[in-house]
Amino acid sequence: MQNEIKEKIKDAMRARDTIGLNVYRGISTGIMNELVAKGKTPQDTLTDEECQTVVRKMVKQRKDSIEQFTAGGRPELAEDEQKELILLEALLPSLMSKEEIKKIAEAKKAELGITDKSKLGAFVGTLMKELKGKADGADVKEVAESLFS
Repeated sequence: MQNEIKEKIKDAMRARDTIGLNVYRGISTGIMNELVAKGKTPQDTLTDEECQTVVRKMVKQRKDSIEQFTAGGRPELAEDEQKELILLEALLPSLMSKEEIKKIAEAKKAELGITDKSKLGAFVGTLMKELKGKADGADVKEVAESLFS
């Protein structure tokens, strides 16, 4: 994924796409920071899964920013964040739908033999480990809670 980001930076520069350039440079910086945090050199590479984790963090930041800008009455800033969010989400594999999550959650609930809501936290944690990178955490939590209502 790191090479893909480098190519996207070059393409954005050629196209004079400032939003794309900012996003891809931000990803590159995030990857570099992750390498340093792991005690590696900038010449090393991260796995695709580690790169996707960096991009997911950036997606979450954009979503939070959009929410705050909208609440603060700054729609022009929220619009820029939305454009960046679209570019970031395009780099990630598509996430599972709530229906797909529900099928897995029901099977896991039966497998673990969970019958009451007191074990909801552990159940959600187990689901999150199993669906890491495949499903949105908020969707997983919502589906898990719906199984106990």
